[in-house]
Amino acid sequence: MTDERTIAEALLFQGQKLVTAGLVVGSGGNLSGRLPGGEGFLITPSGYSIAELTPDQLVRVGFDGTVLDGGLKPSSEWPMHAAAYRARPDAQYVFHLHPPVSTTLHATGTPIRHLTTDHAYYVRDLHEVPYINSGSPELAAAVAEQLDGAEVVLLKHHGCLLVANAADLAYQRAMNLEAAAMATYRATLLGDNETITPPEYMEWIRGLEAAGKGYGKT
Repeated sequence: MTDERTIAEALLFQGQKLVTAGLVVGSGGNLSGRLPGGEGFLITPSGYSIAELTPDQLVRVGFDGTVLDGGLKPSSEWPMHAAAYRARPDAQYVFHLHPPVSTTLHATGTPIRHLTTDHAYYVRDLHEVPYINSGSPELAAAVAEQLDGAEVVLLKHHGCLLVANAADLAYQRAMNLEAAAMATYRATLLGDNETITPPEYMEWIRGLEAAGKGYGKT
């Protein structure tokens, strides 16, 4: 079982890379990791840049919002993280990010397409919710509902929420979402509004996973 310190370090290691990549700016975005034993999760505090945090500054929060440990205030988006963990018992990490191209395409009604096999593999099905006030119980409930059958949910005018069973997979998922959005934008400029990765690719991948063979990606 992964210990709490390892979870904290993994969150900040991937978070710093996401900041460098421009998927969050300033104090935007929030990351969390499920705690061992099912008691709650570690989450980034409110008002701090992910790039400047230390593991000791992460806040231990119960699924009801009770602060279990930590001197800082948890992110105001903790209800969305808690709802995601309840909806997806398999999820070990939840990332809420503000990827600029993905958010722009979603806000303007342009569907994000998977043009490469990596886009399809890491992002998979994309679900979405309309604009709902941040930090609200309504947003948390809407996101949790959309996590049925999807690892990534687009939040109108507000970025995305994604889940994964490993911190590095969450990072790959986030980076490939933004790469898919950029590829969609470029394809649209070229006049292409239809091209996608052949559906049989994901049929093959899911067949391998169902057989327990995997595909060698993390």
